[in-house]
Amino acid sequence: MRTETGSAPASSALAAKFAHTRALSAALVAPLSDADATIQSMDDASPAKWHLAHTTWFFETFVLRDHLPGYALHDDRWPFLFNSYYEAEGQRHARPRRGMLSRPSLDEVLAYRAHVDAALADALPDLPHAAQALVLLGCNHEEQHQELLLTDILHHFSVNPLEPALWQGAPKVPVAMPGPIGWIEGQAGLVHIGESTESTFSFDCEGPRHQALLTPHAIADRTVTNGEWAAFIADGGYKDPRHWLSDGWAWVQSEAIEAPLYWRRDGDVWTRFGLDGRRPLDPAAPVTHVSFFEADAYASWAGARLPSEFEWEAAASAHDAAGGNQLDAAGPVEPRPSAGGPAFFGDVWQWTGSAFRPYPGFKPVEGAVGEYNGKFMSGQFVLRGASCATPRGHSRASYRNFFYPHQRWQFTGVRLAKDL
Repeated sequence: MRTETGSAPASSALAAKFAHTRALSAALVAPLSDADATIQSMDDASPAKWHLAHTTWFFETFVLRDHLPGYALHDDRWPFLFNSYYEAEGQRHARPRRGMLSRPSLDEVLAYRAHVDAALADALPDLPHAAQALVLLGCNHEEQHQELLLTDILHHFSVNPLEPALWQGAPKVPVAMPGPIGWIEGQAGLVHIGESTESTFSFDCEGPRHQALLTPHAIADRTVTNGEWAAFIADGGYKDPRHWLSDGWAWVQSEAIEAPLYWRRDGDVWTRFGLDGRRPLDPAAPVTHVSFFEADAYASWAGARLPSEFEWEAAASAHDAAGGNQLDAAGPVEPRPSAGGPAFFGDVWQWTGSAFRPYPGFKPVEGAVGEYNGKFMSGQFVLRGASCATPRGHSRASYRNFFYPHQRWQFTGVRLAKDL
């Protein structure tokens, strides 16, 4: 994390952001029972109450414990439970066993949140600049967990044979299919990449700002739709090794992958599972829940390629990062058919062909929070943009999301590119 301006926001604005962030998390879990909030459906996902407690542990540990003299931990046993991966903070409960934590209960975790919220709200006006900067980091950290919270709940519910809906969705209104993909000629030559001094916040992996050389290329004016992906399936896309990277083809074979995650063919109709339960697939909506392997194979089948993260950033910098279909309130978020325009932000995170590696001159920040991004720069690929589950205002053109190439439980999609 770094604050670009060298100062945290005014305490009143920071207090408002903190209160809004914490309230949104509470709203997202309001429909859940204690059992709903406890289960863990796979190692990559975490129980809802763990997300609630971990984000609270972050504020309690790095702000209240370290910067508020005399602060006593809410429960000195809980840091072991709710530390995620911070080696500097000592031993912790194994990630694959988070779903075994039937205690503390959801109500106890919510009481923990209320305790920390009250203590931090009281302390915030008098906290030193360094602590206020950590509050801002904690808010952005919790916004990341809000998206994970939704995608993890979706996965938890998907493995239940009842396929329950977390929220009831609105009636679907038929939308015309978009026209063929158009192409936006990209910048060529040297471009500036990375966090901008105009931003009040960015994560450490977004910098340092530097120059990158782009060769002539074009980038698609929209993301790939469900209907286009269905044509890829119908043409044998998942059965033709010519389109797949070797590791991707091995993954398809070993996992018997035949379609995006949550898709199912019911007779002649494709359906998908979402936060509003199982519904017929909308062919005009952006395809989502696809892995890097699938995205790369589709691009090969379509006679194109994935953009580099630098090509994507250069194209997206002129667009509103707070626009598009993003998370504003609790509800059954999902990608929606394009309302027109390139829609670089919202609906789905977009896979790039770029490995998640440090920029020239990158140095992790000092202390435990320096473990936030740098140590994960191995074997993962960068996604750009924002999704329907990304809290609005969280992302920016320089934002670097990253996942392993086989992972697809996030709202991940595809924007094509090609050489000119």
